[in-house]
Amino acid sequence: MNLRYKLFTAFLGLIIIPLFILGMIMFFVTYNSIEKKYSQQSEYSLKAISYSISSVFKDMDNVTDNGIATSVFHMALSAEDPSKQDLTDAEQLSLNASQRNFRSLLYNHPSISYAFLYNFNGKGSSEIVSVFNKENFRTLPYDKFKGSELYQEVMALNGVPKWLAPHEYPELTGTEPVFTQIRLVKELSFFQNIGILVVQIKNWEFESIFRNLKIGDTGQKVSFMLVNDDGMILFDPDRKLDGQDFHSFTSKKNFTFQKGFQSFKTEFDGEKSILSVYHLKDYPWSLVSVTSWDSLSREVTVFARWFVVVIFLCLLGAVIFNLFFMNRITGGIAVIVRFMRRVEDGDLTTRVEEKGSDEMTLLARGFNDLMDKINSLFNRVHVEQRRKNQAEMRVLQAQIKPHFLFNTLESINVLAVQNEGRKVSEMVYRLASILRISIQDRDEITLEEEITHLRNYLDIQKFRFEDVFDYEIEIPQELLGCGILKLTLQPLVENSIQHGFEGIDYKGLVRVKGWEERGNLILQIQDNGIGMTSAQLGMFQYMVSESGESAGPDTDKIKPGHGIHLERRGLGVRSVADRIRIEYGDRYGIFICASPGEGTIIQCVIPKYGQGEDHYAKSIIG
Repeated sequence: MNLRYKLFTAFLGLIIIPLFILGMIMFFVTYNSIEKKYSQQSEYSLKAISYSISSVFKDMDNVTDNGIATSVFHMALSAEDPSKQDLTDAEQLSLNASQRNFRSLLYNHPSISYAFLYNFNGKGSSEIVSVFNKENFRTLPYDKFKGSELYQEVMALNGVPKWLAPHEYPELTGTEPVFTQIRLVKELSFFQNIGILVVQIKNWEFESIFRNLKIGDTGQKVSFMLVNDDGMILFDPDRKLDGQDFHSFTSKKNFTFQKGFQSFKTEFDGEKSILSVYHLKDYPWSLVSVTSWDSLSREVTVFARWFVVVIFLCLLGAVIFNLFFMNRITGGIAVIVRFMRRVEDGDLTTRVEEKGSDEMTLLARGFNDLMDKINSLFNRVHVEQRRKNQAEMRVLQAQIKPHFLFNTLESINVLAVQNEGRKVSEMVYRLASILRISIQDRDEITLEEEITHLRNYLDIQKFRFEDVFDYEIEIPQELLGCGILKLTLQPLVENSIQHGFEGIDYKGLVRVKGWEERGNLILQIQDNGIGMTSAQLGMFQYMVSESGESAGPDTDKIKPGHGIHLERRGLGVRSVADRIRIEYGDRYGIFICASPGEGTIIQCVIPKYGQGEDHYAKSIIG
């Protein structure tokens, strides 16, 4: 079941059907239970009042959040003279637009009565930074405030606003019936605690909430009040019971304020009344409504009629909401989920079309921005990884030393002394071709160029050791255009000639083959030389240092003088293997198979691609 049907089922089963059943039951029960009827009605009213009060608090929370986010409070605390802060000062022209707008909002906000900051880094007069002055009120010194339990509670909240009601902390907020927000202020760059903000808001909004929200008609005698969990009356719109003990007015002395809603019949201030109590969420306060029982008894019929109308309107509104709003929300979520699945499949170019200006549009915009950032990060990481790989490739490639260069020059010198001009010319030509490819500023060449380089090297070696070995190269014509790292085959063949044919009494043979297998290019160098023991094979490792300190587990078992093939665990084969691993990943590399007296087979596996193509292996490494 998709989200749309789940929401509709939940909406129908948890809201519409229960609300309809509740309406029917209440209609028949109202005539027999005035108290129960009124309890339900007062619960709705108290919840509405609590929502309005919470909205006022949240609005002020947003204002101070904006002040912290725009660093206005931070600037006030870090000013050269924090004790002098003027929101209308002309120096605010140096601020950015967000800071100027917030200062203007703070200065012109209709609800703010008084505001100041405790400065953690201040001394003397700069410990208290006044934002809005208040006449005939002396701010509690920071040292006394720091020793109070309220200070510890504010620090434990770690920036979450705490609201104080009237009469709870008169030494900090004064004796006026105003609500006060207190919160920790952090410096956003390092999340360092820099001060505490105290803001008082005017009570006219709360008075208007209580004044405009009445239960029933104006003929009912109803009064509201805000009481804390200890029973102190914090706010009375009529200003008669402020600061007094709630339990002293009711005959139910064992009454305690609990979470949720309570309603019961009792005497309040000597008059039989219905007390309805709703505990505010997230605050240690309760809303209390006191309604005269006499005023309720004459409203039963009117209330029942209106209640049926209200229930019907609620049902109608619920159906309309589900048809016009719920479908749009679930439809928008389904679209974003569909695009997210495309991202899971690897399509990082997908984008959601942004329509409208509501939260769904913000969600789509956030998704698009996230994908842009992910693509940017992928590109950056790819470029950085390629640069790193290229640097490592150059280092490894520089380690491949043409050991035969000096011997070749010596051979040319001998031939020149013997007046073998043709052979000298041929060797110089082939040596020049080898050096030309070696010093090219290219890491990648075609397989045809690599084979040409290999032939030149083998021909030079044939000039030097004419009767020592022969070679065969079998590469299909269709593979010659494939891309390959330069100097891949020559170091492998050089190992076969220098170490595989050492001390043999027969003519050696080097056979180079190539073929395609499952999208990979396989290059095989096979010789009929002396081969290697398992201990010597164990000395071959990928990605080890040039010192060879950890060449293999059997290094100590090999005795001197037994013909260890140092080059097979040295720079020749290892450098080629390391370069392949760096360029193409761990799936590719060199595989060696050898047996004493049976020769050696070195198989090189790389991806098949055209020269210059951004092949799949490269994209995976990136």
